Amino acid sequence: MPSLPRNEGLFSSPEKRNFVLALLLIVATLALYNSVTHHPFVNFDDDRYVTDNAHVRAGLHWSTVTWAFTTFDEANWHPLTWLSHALDCQFFGMNPMGHHYTSALLHALNAVLLFWLLWRATGSTGCSLMVAALFALHPINVESVAWVAERKSVLSMLFLLLAMWAYGWYAQRPALGRYAVVAALFACGLMAKPMVITLPFVLLLWDYWPLQRIGGAEKSAEQSQTPQVTQKTFSWLVIEKAPLLVLSAVSAVVTVKAQRAGDAIGSMAQYPVHIRLENAIASYLRYIGKAVWPSNLSPMYPLVQGSLTVRLVMAAALVILAISGVVLASRRRSLMVGWLWFLGTLVPMIGLVQVGNQAMADRYAYLPFVGLFIVACWGAADLAKQYRIPTAGLAAVGAVVLLALAMVAHKQIGYWSDNIALWSRAAQVTKSFIAEDNLGGALLEQGRQEEAMPHFEAAAAIDPTDPMSRLNLAAYAHRKGHPREAIEQYNQVVSTTRDPRLRATAFSDMGYAYREIGDSVHAKASFQAAVTLRPRTLRAWLGLGLVAEKSGDYTEAVNAYSQVVGIQPWDLGYYLLSRALQRAGHPQEAEAAMQQARQLSENFDQLQQAADSLSK
Repeated sequence: MPSLPRNEGLFSSPEKRNFVLALLLIVATLALYNSVTHHPFVNFDDDRYVTDNAHVRAGLHWSTVTWAFTTFDEANWHPLTWLSHALDCQFFGMNPMGHHYTSALLHALNAVLLFWLLWRATGSTGCSLMVAALFALHPINVESVAWVAERKSVLSMLFLLLAMWAYGWYAQRPALGRYAVVAALFACGLMAKPMVITLPFVLLLWDYWPLQRIGGAEKSAEQSQTPQVTQKTFSWLVIEKAPLLVLSAVSAVVTVKAQRAGDAIGSMAQYPVHIRLENAIASYLRYIGKAVWPSNLSPMYPLVQGSLTVRLVMAAALVILAISGVVLASRRRSLMVGWLWFLGTLVPMIGLVQVGNQAMADRYAYLPFVGLFIVACWGAADLAKQYRIPTAGLAAVGAVVLLALAMVAHKQIGYWSDNIALWSRAAQVTKSFIAEDNLGGALLEQGRQEEAMPHFEAAAAIDPTDPMSRLNLAAYAHRKGHPREAIEQYNQVVSTTRDPRLRATAFSDMGYAYREIGDSVHAKASFQAAVTLRPRTLRAWLGLGLVAEKSGDYTEAVNAYSQVVGIQPWDLGYYLLSRALQRAGHPQEAEAAMQQARQLSENFDQLQQAADSLSK
């Protein structure tokens, strides 16, 4: 077979060579994450973001768009994330395979964009590829990819990388139109997840290296082929970022408002300033540890007050200062930029504004770890050059590192294969009431009630104010025939949480407990409180209908049962509505509702028995 002309070969130019490398990067990333397409939805947040979210499940419609841009659900304002989930529902319905594959594909795309961005800016194929490969295969990023509810991380990263690419394009020939593209992509990133709020800071670092828009240094030999830019003063470059800083400020205000609306921000009484500072310092060191040795990874690392000793915090501070000193002394722009990227982009998630009760989270490392990977790769290249280590030797070491990380990541992905495995692992490596709650919930979903209860008891023992464990313990007491004990537990849930979902569920279940002991007044009040909090609480409307029917108020019963079938077409709901309409003197409407009940019911005799049992 004749050989290809030299100028037509597959590796005849850096662009062709790097295109092939990008394809290999995509293949490796998707091969690693292929198994997630067989995983179920996680029983923590995936329900609120997808499976139990009526707006998202409806697919991509104008009403969904309007809701996405106006809601603060889940203590966030991230309309593009909501629309991304709705688009998945439009195409894949409730099949988790498609939702998982979208996240894996976005992660692979992010890895390629990172590789291309770094190569175009630095001219170094080897270091750029290694950074992108570390990003693609590092186990710390499994959480952001394998957890459907964390779509916001991979989506916001996509827009950040596109904004950085657009910024390089703008820097070559500054123009208002090009700057507008950068700003638009940044705005999209903020509308996916506000973790990208530090982009103006990142771009200033990017000006310093590798773009070298801030005076001074000559370009390296590798950078001789990279696009030329005009150097500016530092003050000019800061002023240039003003519109982007305005976007960051607006996003910060909206984010705080959303988190306050969702009661997600911890108070100063709960998390004093010194606790936050100590945790922030210690967490920086822990993140570095996870980067170097990614073991005992978990969706939850609880913030336990009193767990940080002065000695540990001081040691962490000294290590951070020592690394900073070494980086500064090296006078290597790549190392300084990478290190400051890590320190700076982690600030919004480090806990100075405490959101939730976690000390740290793997998902928070998705953007900041790029900085550490830059430090590692360009630092290793500098050492190899200094000590004349052959390129082949350096490549071999890199391959071993990537293989080891991929093996650990594969094992970590396996923990996400089902909810019991995930939360069993989390409970094993952390003392977390959330892990115990979710493990108990996963067991309940499989009908293993007696196995689940010890985990809810363990969660309540770890945190006596935890509403989820109390809610499940109350439900268990109720099922076991102890309604008064259940009512006490339900009242504890109501008094210890401001989460409208949990409060509505507690009020609704408490209404049935009151009804069981014959207290119709408190039962009705409880059901009414539930629908006031969440108007689409089906069980509470059903309870209001049963209470009204029992008292002879059939008009109110008709209204309540109409709400039930409006929320969900249901054979039992239509049957009860038909009976209430008949007793209220509306025979034609009653017959129509009964026809609906017959059409929806698979066993009409059992349906009648269920209705009679409920009405007792």
